[in-house]
Amino acid sequence: MFEVHCRDTDSRARTGVFRTPHGDIPTPIFMPVGTAGTVKGILQRDLYEDIDAKIILGNTYHLYLRPGTEILRLAGGLHSFMSWDRPILTDSGGYQVFSLSDNRKLSDEGVVFKSHIDGSLHKFTPENVVDIQRIIGADIMMVLDECAPFPCDYRYAKKSVALTHHWLDRAVERFKTTDPVWKNEQFLFPIVQGATFDDLRKMSAEKVAETDMAGYAIGGLSVGEPAEEMYRAVEIVNGILPENKPRYLMGVGTPVNILEAIGRGIDMFDCVMPTRNGRNGMLFTSRGIINIKNRKWTDDFSALDPDAPSDVSIKYSKAYLRHLIISGEILGSQISSLHNLAFYLKLVSEARKKIEEGKFKAWKEEMIKRLSVRL
Repeated sequence: MFEVHCRDTDSRARTGVFRTPHGDIPTPIFMPVGTAGTVKGILQRDLYEDIDAKIILGNTYHLYLRPGTEILRLAGGLHSFMSWDRPILTDSGGYQVFSLSDNRKLSDEGVVFKSHIDGSLHKFTPENVVDIQRIIGADIMMVLDECAPFPCDYRYAKKSVALTHHWLDRAVERFKTTDPVWKNEQFLFPIVQGATFDDLRKMSAEKVAETDMAGYAIGGLSVGEPAEEMYRAVEIVNGILPENKPRYLMGVGTPVNILEAIGRGIDMFDCVMPTRNGRNGMLFTSRGIINIKNRKWTDDFSALDPDAPSDVSIKYSKAYLRHLIISGEILGSQISSLHNLAFYLKLVSEARKKIEEGKFKAWKEEMIKRLSVRL
């Protein structure tokens, strides 16, 4: 399971490894988002060879609707279906259901929602979300939770946390009384909620820690709140969650967010930003942020980022990528997405190295300055 290897003396940052049947995951780690069984626009070959992704993320809501659990069962699970033999984490779909606020109805039993594809009615309960993820075969599964919107008042947030905790008890019971479909051990992560209210975050972290699961997630952040409120919530929660279990900050975020959260004791991250923003022409580089659509890059034939480990970051020029993006060529989206993912994975790899060398804090502060620059 999880082993802590090294702790930073000047922060709460640490390195470790989470062991799964499909491979070991070094931490801190960034997980490329493969919502529907694909990291959008990226071949599995490139996830292996070009950026060496150790784990990717899938989404229960999307996979349940399409291709559906029957196809996934016939295929032998998601690993077999998508030809990926490294770890997979699945989000429970709670966030996606939250985003369908006009097309869903919450109750103690679960949530009834309309498909964004065809408007058909479906129901998620804490139990069937575990069952669906059993069929998917994810190494790490999430419990069903409610992600409260930002801003929300205290009364709503408190009621939301109570519902999440009610669902948590049922999900843990279902997990403990069922077996993996594909014989590989799976791990269930509870989710801490509580919006931006300190006492609710504390209460939720205490509840989650009592489950004694293999790891824990922190949800309901990066939904519009100021960064400092997110960092405060992380500090409160990480002061309560066990030191010997991994902590996953869901849906976060920018490179700066990731470095700040690592310094506060977070081990795992995911975010659509590197691929989504890449498709729209935003590149994250070791020297700052680039909007490749800007005219200034028209005749700049230098590499996208000479310090990046990805071949595409060195092989292709800014001028060429700008031409592809402006022209609407699919290759432009592929190159920019792959470059950004390579940058994110290099960033967490370098963070691991600096923690082990005892140089994390100074390196982090210098990197935050560089990564905040818009070139």
